Amino acid sequence: MLVGATKGVEADRVHTAVAAGLREIGENRIQEALPKISAVGPGPRWHLIGHLQRNKARPAAEHFGVIHSIDGLATAQAVDRAAGRAGRRVAVLIEVNVAGEAMKYGVPPEAAGALVAAVGACAHLAPVGLMTVAPMTDDPETVRPVFRRLRELRDRLREEGAGEGFRELSMGMSDDFEVAIEEGATMVRIGRAIFKDRTG
Repeated sequence: MLVGATKGVEADRVHTAVAAGLREIGENRIQEALPKISAVGPGPRWHLIGHLQRNKARPAAEHFGVIHSIDGLATAQAVDRAAGRAGRRVAVLIEVNVAGEAMKYGVPPEAAGALVAAVGACAHLAPVGLMTVAPMTDDPETVRPVFRRLRELRDRLREEGAGEGFRELSMGMSDDFEVAIEEGATMVRIGRAIFKDRTG
């Protein structure tokens, strides 16, 4: 699945991309997304691909079809409560900090299973897979092991009870999506390669 990452892209350009056939739109920040969602109108499915603060759970649950960045139980529970109030069930991915980078969000791989199980107990959330952000690099081959490890973790969690519906791997961006796809990505988050110049 191609998710067009529209951070820093004006609403009219997003609308043009949707008119050209883009159906999955990813935004990093809720405050930037909401006016775009209103301007673009019905049609695309919106993905929250950036970090989610707990105090933004309500707009996240109300406006996004998929949230890629669940990295803690408190945040998941806040989204679950908000989704329940909105009468929705939201697909979510668990963000995993595979490379162990200090400045990146996400749970360590060894903690992912417990969080998946806890999210699975939330009535208004549907855990559908894992997400990671690979380290920045000039050579995509150097991050191949990161993508491979996420796939192996997804496969193990499915075997341990996450279920057949737990299949998504959100990994890969403009500089490394080819390698991510080779390693099993089911969602790639592409911004610059689609929209070229961006303001943010």
